[in-house]
Amino acid sequence: MRRTFVIGLGLSFFLVLPVAAGDAVSYGDGVTIAKAVPMEKLLGSPDEYLGKTVRVDGVITGVCKKRGCWMQVTDPETGNGVRIKVEDGVIVFPYTAMGKKASAEGVFDAITLTPEQVEARAEQQAAEHKHAEGESCDKEDPKKEGAGCDAPVQDNRIFMIKGTGATIYS
Repeated sequence: MRRTFVIGLGLSFFLVLPVAAGDAVSYGDGVTIAKAVPMEKLLGSPDEYLGKTVRVDGVITGVCKKRGCWMQVTDPETGNGVRIKVEDGVIVFPYTAMGKKASAEGVFDAITLTPEQVEARAEQQAAEHKHAEGESCDKEDPKKEGAGCDAPVQDNRIFMIKGTGATIYS
């Protein structure tokens, strides 16, 4: 009787575990902010959010292939996205998360580019658009790898989120 109970308990654990674990996986501190800032609002008024902790929701359209130290979260309706950069090795986003829905949060930040960097970036983006399918930025299909990867430059600044946590949904 006791053996049957232990086996039954063990089987029930394994049957419930994949269902609970399969819905969402949290990274870092996870997501604690209840409401996301729409990507259009965040990128449309970036100065309003600089230095503030924000949450964004969208589809993962890019992940660092080498270390998993960043992911691109893109609004599937507008094609606008923002990169979530985390400390190397502290949080590692899996490359297999491409195309999945995600919520991420952290401090919204800007990097100011030199005129030379702006010019080099424009040349790089022009070259990327000539690559084979799946290698270029594609705002028409935000589920494609690299979609929305050309982070907007405004006043010679690139915007990103210094990520503290994320949740990736199956």
